[in-house]
Amino acid sequence: MNDVLIAPVPSASPASKPEPVLRIGHGSKIYGGVHAIEDIDFDLYAGEVHALVGENGAGKSTLCKAIAGAIKLTSGEYDVDGKPAEFERPRDALAAGICMVYQETSLVPTMTAAQNIELGNEKLLTRFRTLNIQAQQLLQSLNFHIDPATPVAMLGTAKRQMVEIARAVYNKARIIIFDEPTASLTPEEIIHFFNLVRDLRRRGVAIIYISHALEESLQISDRITVLRDGKLVVTARTAEMTREKLVRHMVGRDIAQTHYARAAKAANGGKPHVRGEKVLTVENVTMGMVVKNMSFSVYAGEVVGIAGLIGSGRTEIAKIVFGALKRNLINGGTIKLRGKPVRYRVPKQAIDAGIVYITEDRKQNGFFETMVVDDNVYLGKLSTRTGWRFLLSKLMRNELASHWVERLKISALQRKAKIVELSGGNQQKVVVAKSLVQDPLIVFFDEPTRGVDVGTIPEIHAQIRRLAEEGKAVVVISSYLPEVLAISDRILVARLGRIVAEFDAAEATEDRIMYAAIH
Repeated sequence: MNDVLIAPVPSASPASKPEPVLRIGHGSKIYGGVHAIEDIDFDLYAGEVHALVGENGAGKSTLCKAIAGAIKLTSGEYDVDGKPAEFERPRDALAAGICMVYQETSLVPTMTAAQNIELGNEKLLTRFRTLNIQAQQLLQSLNFHIDPATPVAMLGTAKRQMVEIARAVYNKARIIIFDEPTASLTPEEIIHFFNLVRDLRRRGVAIIYISHALEESLQISDRITVLRDGKLVVTARTAEMTREKLVRHMVGRDIAQTHYARAAKAANGGKPHVRGEKVLTVENVTMGMVVKNMSFSVYAGEVVGIAGLIGSGRTEIAKIVFGALKRNLINGGTIKLRGKPVRYRVPKQAIDAGIVYITEDRKQNGFFETMVVDDNVYLGKLSTRTGWRFLLSKLMRNELASHWVERLKISALQRKAKIVELSGGNQQKVVVAKSLVQDPLIVFFDEPTRGVDVGTIPEIHAQIRRLAEEGKAVVVISSYLPEVLAISDRILVARLGRIVAEFDAAEATEDRIMYAAIH
């Protein structure tokens, strides 16, 4: 997170509150003879933000699900307000004032935002008008711009997360668990969310904060607990921690943070990046009120980062180029591939032309969750004109999967597991492999490291740079500005459906990008 934009939260003083509102003693949870968490000691005080960090599979979500009543501990003590607690279901925990905002939202898609906020607290007779007014007042107080009458299925990922947060506040929870609450939010929305966390803490609410963005945890928390492989590594005051210490505790080693584009320029004697052939030209593309006369070009052998707030048209322009969304039929602008105008009716045509789009929502659109790694990668190849075949080849499937498992460092031990059972980092690698196996000319990455653990992020960044070095044109759409700055040769800033600024990687800063995105 940008230190200029988000002021550090003043530290609370748990020491002045000797009785924790929640305590786990020697907590363990076993699945099939394997410990998901083992002998964990954890406590939480009123009016504090306690960050819980660790790589995917470290046990963070398991611990919090036990706290929220979604699962039961196999062994250990669980006390709330100094008294033993045993919840049969999440509703019991909610009645005790414990609410969890999950990473994958638990909303009912066919119900409106207002109905989801009220869910579980419905009165015998409810007027929809009254329900919408109450929800509107709550959403406005949280600075969330959502129409309460809109069905959740029509809301984007970020706005669904906002409804989840609003529901937790509405339930007047004394303990709120946030699982990756900012994963779908833009920097501006994160500022609003942090202000909300501060307000909740001032009211005495105790908060458990799970996030892969270590900068956020260091900014917002009072204490930090690190888990690794299901075990407690350390619990310490945030003031005693740095990002480097956290990473070392999380992965057991130091991880270098390389600004690839700038490092490449330095290795090139400070000379600017040499562009290859212009492979994609977007000229005055328009789609309704979301994309308005957007124009830019992409060259072979470079990484172009696109930054901007949600609603700026970043994702939509990628989907228009890919054929997943349709630009206006009249005055919709022009898209040229290697100088020739194209208009794809379906993504299959774009794939055949050498364009792939790697989705921001891998769980919904990125893979077949009940299939194994090999089958997902093979299906990616079968979707191409050159890879399609009537009779399936087990040999080709194994060869393709082995190549991409090795290249992307997908956990080979998990190749026989269903994708849904893999860690977030390995799931994302499978999504990338399923697209890259199509041998594309242009690759769009939409939020490539969202929900990915800190150890996997440099690996994905290295693969993005490798694609550019192989002569492919790469476009990275990301809300995380350090990521855009780290891997891009050029950075475009989108605002209100237009590209409003362009920076060379050497001259770009977080402040300049945010200024262009907001003003």
